[in-house]
Amino acid sequence: MSEVRIKKKDESEIDTILASDIDFDGVINFEKPLMVKGKVTGEILARGDLYVDENAAVEAKVEANIVSARGKIKGNIKARSKVELFSSAVVTGDIVCPEIEIESGCKFNGYCNMGGKKSDDDGNKINNNGNNNQKNYEYQDGSDYQEGA
Repeated sequence: MSEVRIKKKDESEIDTILASDIDFDGVINFEKPLMVKGKVTGEILARGDLYVDENAAVEAKVEANIVSARGKIKGNIKARSKVELFSSAVVTGDIVCPEIEIESGCKFNGYCNMGGKKSDDDGNKINNNGNNNQKNYEYQDGSDYQEGA
């Protein structure tokens, strides 16, 4: 079995970086790529990509296009395109995504549901061949996620 290697995103390609001395509590909404190096608690509801740096700690419900984690995430994750978990990542919570990459050494505790299809920035499914049936899923904590909602 070959080892998975995820390409690390260059910080110069990321529009906004929450520095390591930032401790944010609340709801974050963004459309362009964001990197968290500090601590975020609450909700991250994004159309853009989220990058969680190695020393970062996120305790939040996370919704983004791509979720790329090198640090800690505690909370459910919903990604429209994919989730990347580097070897240094520690994730506690359920993941709903159409594609996932996990490096050896990552710690992931939760359920992963890959029944969804990739969607565009407006939440429209890509390549659904006219099938608009919605599926309901339940996170491990009992909260609901409705595909296509």
